Amino acid sequence: MTSSPRTGAARPDGRHSRWEQHRLARRRELVEAAIKAIRHHGATIGMDEIAAEAGTSKTVIYRHLGDRLGLYLAVCEAVDSLIIKDFSKALESSVDRDSLDALRRDPREALVAVIDSYLSLVERDPELYRFVTRRPLLDVPVEQDPVTGLSDTIATTLAALFEGPVAESGHDATAALTWAHGLVGFVRESADRWLVDPDRLPREAVVHQLADFAAYGLTGVLAKDS
Repeated sequence: MTSSPRTGAARPDGRHSRWEQHRLARRRELVEAAIKAIRHHGATIGMDEIAAEAGTSKTVIYRHLGDRLGLYLAVCEAVDSLIIKDFSKALESSVDRDSLDALRRDPREALVAVIDSYLSLVERDPELYRFVTRRPLLDVPVEQDPVTGLSDTIATTLAALFEGPVAESGHDATAALTWAHGLVGFVRESADRWLVDPDRLPREAVVHQLADFAAYGLTGVLAKDS
Protein backbone atom coordinates (compact mmCIF):
# COMPACT_ATOMS: atom_id res chain seq x y z
CA MET A 1 0.00 0.00 0.00
CA THR A 2 1.18 3.58 -0.76
CA SER A 3 -0.03 6.92 0.53
CA SER A 4 -1.20 9.97 -1.39
CA PRO A 5 1.29 12.83 -0.98
CA ARG A 6 -1.59 15.28 -0.41
CA THR A 7 -3.92 13.44 1.91
CA GLY A 8 -1.81 10.61 3.32
CA ALA A 9 -4.68 8.20 2.57
CA ALA A 10 -3.77 4.66 1.60
CA ARG A 11 -4.56 3.57 -1.91
CA PRO A 12 -4.58 0.11 -3.44
CA ASP A 13 -1.38 -1.26 -4.91
CA GLY A 14 -2.15 -1.88 -8.59
CA ARG A 15 0.51 -4.56 -8.83
CA HIS A 16 -1.12 -6.57 -6.04
CA SER A 17 -4.52 -6.29 -7.72
CA ARG A 18 -3.13 -7.42 -11.07
CA TRP A 19 -1.35 -10.36 -9.45
CA GLU A 20 -4.53 -11.42 -7.66
CA GLN A 21 -6.47 -11.32 -10.94
CA HIS A 22 -3.73 -13.35 -12.63
CA ARG A 23 -3.72 -15.88 -9.78
CA LEU A 24 -7.51 -16.37 -9.98
CA ALA A 25 -7.41 -16.68 -13.77
CA ARG A 26 -4.60 -19.24 -13.58
CA ARG A 27 -6.50 -21.18 -10.94
CA ARG A 28 -9.59 -21.32 -13.20
CA GLU A 29 -7.44 -22.53 -16.11
CA LEU A 30 -5.96 -25.32 -14.01
CA VAL A 31 -9.37 -26.42 -12.73
CA GLU A 32 -10.71 -26.50 -16.30
CA ALA A 33 -7.71 -28.55 -17.37
CA ALA A 34 -8.26 -30.94 -14.46
CA ILE A 35 -11.91 -31.41 -15.42
CA LYS A 36 -10.93 -32.10 -19.02
CA ALA A 37 -8.32 -34.62 -17.88
CA ILE A 38 -10.80 -36.37 -15.57
CA ARG A 39 -13.23 -36.73 -18.45
CA HIS A 40 -10.51 -38.22 -20.63
CA HIS A 41 -8.62 -40.43 -18.16
CA GLY A 42 -11.34 -41.28 -15.63
CA ALA A 43 -12.07 -40.62 -11.97
CA THR A 44 -8.90 -42.37 -10.73
CA ILE A 45 -6.64 -39.97 -12.61
CA GLY A 46 -3.27 -39.01 -11.14
CA MET A 47 -1.62 -35.63 -10.82
CA ASP A 48 0.80 -36.42 -13.67
CA GLU A 49 -2.04 -36.72 -16.18
CA ILE A 50 -3.62 -33.51 -14.91
CA ALA A 51 -0.32 -31.65 -15.19
CA ALA A 52 0.17 -32.98 -18.74
CA GLU A 53 -3.33 -31.82 -19.72
CA ALA A 54 -2.62 -28.38 -18.26
CA GLY A 55 0.74 -28.23 -20.03
CA THR A 56 2.56 -27.49 -16.81
CA SER A 57 4.21 -29.21 -13.86
CA LYS A 58 2.77 -30.70 -10.70
CA THR A 59 4.65 -28.00 -8.79
CA VAL A 60 2.57 -25.30 -10.48
CA ILE A 61 -0.65 -27.15 -9.73
CA TYR A 62 0.34 -27.53 -6.08
CA ARG A 63 1.21 -23.84 -5.92
CA HIS A 64 -2.22 -22.73 -7.16
CA LEU A 65 -4.49 -25.50 -5.89
CA GLY A 66 -2.60 -27.14 -3.04
CA ASP A 67 -2.36 -30.92 -2.72
CA ARG A 68 -4.75 -33.50 -4.21
CA LEU A 69 -7.35 -32.56 -1.62
CA GLY A 70 -7.10 -28.93 -2.72
CA LEU A 71 -7.55 -30.03 -6.33
CA TYR A 72 -10.56 -32.13 -5.36
CA LEU A 73 -12.21 -29.23 -3.52
CA ALA A 74 -11.58 -26.86 -6.45
CA VAL A 75 -13.11 -29.32 -8.95
CA CYS A 76 -16.08 -29.84 -6.62
CA GLU A 77 -16.67 -26.11 -6.45
CA ALA A 78 -16.82 -25.91 -10.26
CA VAL A 79 -19.08 -28.97 -10.56
CA ASP A 80 -21.38 -27.73 -7.79
CA SER A 81 -21.87 -24.49 -9.71
CA LEU A 82 -22.91 -26.46 -12.80
CA ILE A 83 -25.35 -28.60 -10.83
CA ILE A 84 -26.92 -25.62 -9.06
CA LYS A 85 -27.24 -23.77 -12.36
CA ASP A 86 -29.00 -26.72 -14.04
CA PHE A 87 -31.13 -27.31 -10.94
CA SER A 88 -32.28 -23.68 -10.86
CA LYS A 89 -33.13 -23.73 -14.55
CA ALA A 90 -35.14 -26.93 -14.08
CA LEU A 91 -37.15 -25.39 -11.25
CA GLU A 92 -37.79 -22.18 -13.16
CA SER A 93 -39.02 -24.11 -16.18
CA SER A 94 -41.43 -26.27 -14.17
CA VAL A 95 -42.65 -24.07 -11.33
CA ASP A 96 -44.07 -20.56 -11.39
CA ARG A 97 -42.80 -19.15 -8.11
CA ASP A 98 -45.59 -16.55 -8.08
CA SER A 99 -48.28 -19.19 -8.40
CA LEU A 100 -47.72 -22.61 -6.85
CA ASP A 101 -51.17 -23.97 -7.66
CA ALA A 102 -49.75 -26.62 -9.98
CA LEU A 103 -47.29 -27.77 -7.34
CA ARG A 104 -50.04 -27.96 -4.73
CA ARG A 105 -52.17 -30.10 -7.03
CA ASP A 106 -49.39 -32.41 -8.17
CA PRO A 107 -45.67 -31.93 -7.44
CA ARG A 108 -44.65 -34.56 -9.96
CA GLU A 109 -43.86 -32.13 -12.80
CA ALA A 110 -41.38 -30.21 -10.66
CA LEU A 111 -39.86 -33.47 -9.41
CA VAL A 112 -39.40 -34.78 -12.95
CA ALA A 113 -37.58 -31.59 -13.89
CA VAL A 114 -35.16 -31.50 -10.95
CA ILE A 115 -34.47 -35.25 -10.99
CA ASP A 116 -33.80 -35.14 -14.71
CA SER A 117 -31.37 -32.23 -14.28
CA TYR A 118 -29.36 -34.33 -11.82
CA LEU A 119 -29.37 -37.54 -13.85
CA SER A 120 -28.50 -35.59 -16.99
CA LEU A 121 -25.22 -34.52 -15.39
CA VAL A 122 -24.53 -38.10 -14.28
CA GLU A 123 -25.14 -39.37 -17.81
CA ARG A 124 -23.25 -36.56 -19.52
CA ASP A 125 -20.22 -36.56 -17.21
CA PRO A 126 -19.99 -39.98 -15.52
CA GLU A 127 -16.26 -39.81 -14.73
CA LEU A 128 -16.51 -36.30 -13.35
CA TYR A 129 -19.46 -37.40 -11.23
CA ARG A 130 -17.48 -40.39 -9.92
CA PHE A 131 -14.51 -38.15 -9.12
CA VAL A 132 -16.70 -35.83 -7.03
CA THR A 133 -18.81 -38.42 -5.22
CA ARG A 134 -15.94 -40.82 -4.46
CA ARG A 135 -14.31 -38.20 -2.30
CA PRO A 136 -11.05 -38.79 -0.45
CA LEU A 137 -10.86 -38.78 3.33
CA LEU A 138 -11.58 -35.14 4.07
CA ASP A 139 -9.80 -33.51 6.96
CA VAL A 140 -12.40 -30.74 7.08
CA PRO A 141 -15.49 -30.09 9.25
CA VAL A 142 -18.60 -31.81 7.92
CA GLU A 143 -20.14 -28.44 7.07
CA GLN A 144 -17.22 -27.84 4.68
CA ASP A 145 -17.65 -31.16 2.88
CA PRO A 146 -18.51 -30.10 -0.71
CA VAL A 147 -20.88 -33.02 -1.36
CA THR A 148 -22.74 -32.39 1.90
CA GLY A 149 -22.82 -28.68 1.12
CA LEU A 150 -24.33 -29.27 -2.31
CA SER A 151 -26.96 -31.59 -0.84
CA ASP A 152 -27.83 -28.97 1.77
CA THR A 153 -28.18 -26.25 -0.87
CA ILE A 154 -30.50 -28.34 -3.05
CA ALA A 155 -32.52 -29.56 -0.05
CA THR A 156 -32.94 -26.04 1.33
CA THR A 157 -34.20 -24.80 -2.04
CA LEU A 158 -36.66 -27.67 -2.35
CA ALA A 159 -37.82 -27.22 1.25
CA ALA A 160 -38.64 -23.56 0.62
CA LEU A 161 -40.66 -24.65 -2.39
CA PHE A 162 -42.50 -27.40 -0.50
CA GLU A 163 -43.12 -25.53 2.75
CA GLY A 164 -46.31 -23.70 1.71
CA PRO A 165 -48.07 -26.70 0.14
CA VAL A 166 -47.01 -28.93 3.07
CA ALA A 167 -48.49 -26.50 5.61
CA GLU A 168 -51.66 -26.05 3.59
CA SER A 169 -52.17 -29.80 3.53
CA GLY A 170 -52.27 -29.82 7.33
CA HIS A 171 -48.79 -31.26 7.92
CA ASP A 172 -46.10 -29.71 10.09
CA ALA A 173 -44.24 -27.29 7.80
CA THR A 174 -40.91 -28.39 9.28
CA ALA A 175 -41.43 -31.73 7.54
CA ALA A 176 -40.61 -29.96 4.26
CA LEU A 177 -36.90 -29.82 5.08
CA THR A 178 -36.81 -33.43 6.31
CA TRP A 179 -38.54 -34.63 3.16
CA ALA A 180 -36.32 -32.47 0.94
CA HIS A 181 -33.16 -33.99 2.41
CA GLY A 182 -34.69 -37.44 2.04
CA LEU A 183 -35.47 -36.73 -1.61
CA VAL A 184 -31.89 -35.61 -2.31
CA GLY A 185 -30.46 -38.76 -0.73
CA PHE A 186 -33.00 -40.95 -2.52
CA VAL A 187 -32.13 -39.52 -5.93
CA ARG A 188 -28.36 -39.51 -5.33
CA GLU A 189 -28.27 -43.14 -4.18
CA SER A 190 -30.47 -44.16 -7.11
CA ALA A 191 -28.21 -42.25 -9.52
CA ASP A 192 -25.11 -43.99 -8.14
CA ARG A 193 -26.70 -47.41 -8.66
CA TRP A 194 -28.00 -46.49 -12.12
CA LEU A 195 -24.57 -45.31 -13.22
CA VAL A 196 -22.86 -48.67 -12.54
CA ASP A 197 -25.67 -50.86 -13.90
CA PRO A 198 -24.42 -52.42 -17.18
CA ASP A 199 -28.04 -52.94 -18.27
CA ARG A 200 -29.34 -49.61 -17.03
CA LEU A 201 -32.64 -48.26 -18.21
CA PRO A 202 -32.81 -45.09 -20.31
CA ARG A 203 -32.54 -41.92 -18.22
CA GLU A 204 -36.11 -40.86 -18.98
CA ALA A 205 -37.52 -44.12 -17.62
CA VAL A 206 -35.53 -43.85 -14.39
CA VAL A 207 -36.50 -40.20 -13.94
CA HIS A 208 -40.20 -41.08 -14.15
CA GLN A 209 -39.81 -44.03 -11.79
CA LEU A 210 -38.13 -41.83 -9.19
CA ALA A 211 -40.59 -38.98 -9.66
CA ASP A 212 -43.57 -41.35 -9.25
CA PHE A 213 -42.22 -42.74 -6.00
CA ALA A 214 -41.19 -39.33 -4.66
CA ALA A 215 -44.52 -37.73 -5.56
CA TYR A 216 -46.93 -40.48 -4.53
CA GLY A 217 -45.02 -42.87 -2.27
CA LEU A 218 -45.32 -46.65 -2.47
CA THR A 219 -48.99 -46.68 -1.49
CA GLY A 220 -49.84 -44.03 -4.07
CA VAL A 221 -47.90 -45.70 -6.85
CA LEU A 222 -49.47 -49.12 -6.21
CA ALA A 223 -52.95 -47.61 -6.02
CA LYS A 224 -52.33 -45.59 -9.14
CA ASP A 225 -51.26 -48.66 -11.11
CA SER A 226 -53.98 -50.97 -9.87
